[in-house]
Amino acid sequence: MAMQQDIPAWIDGALQPVDKLTVHRQGLRHPAVSVFVMAGGRLLIQRRALGKYHTPGLWANTCCTHPLWGETALHCATRRLSEELGIADVPLIYRGQVEYRAEVGGGMIEHEVVDLFLADCVSPPEVAPNPDEVMDIAWIDAATLQIALAERPGEFTPWLQIYLRDHGDRVLPGF
Repeated sequence: MAMQQDIPAWIDGALQPVDKLTVHRQGLRHPAVSVFVMAGGRLLIQRRALGKYHTPGLWANTCCTHPLWGETALHCATRRLSEELGIADVPLIYRGQVEYRAEVGGGMIEHEVVDLFLADCVSPPEVAPNPDEVMDIAWIDAATLQIALAERPGEFTPWLQIYLRDHGDRVLPGF
């Protein structure tokens, strides 16, 4: 089970620190970061560890998280790439911001305002997954991912499906 921590959430129009589980149980609107690492036309996806408090065992984009209080989106993306996957020193390109709301199981709701980042690497970076965060990784091309999403949507996080369905050109141009 993930350790409880406060993350920023909007309450009455202002950001306030709120316990992460409370944010998701109440579906409070909150900032988030999602990173997509590409190499050779393939996307690095991760399968979330079984100990995650929501969507355990589901495939997601390379990295997704919540910034800490006062942390910039870029710093957050860089930090979590290292903490979750051991990836360092990849150039991150800001791809804009999206908002979504999705039920993620267990009575929890993600209502996120997400800063999106892309790393388009010449060759795959070295990856060392943290087993507390990630149980598996895969490099996948667009066609294979689209088929898997269509045939087995229950194996993927709601946000990955939303990103690719509603924001694919912005997140992964040409993917």
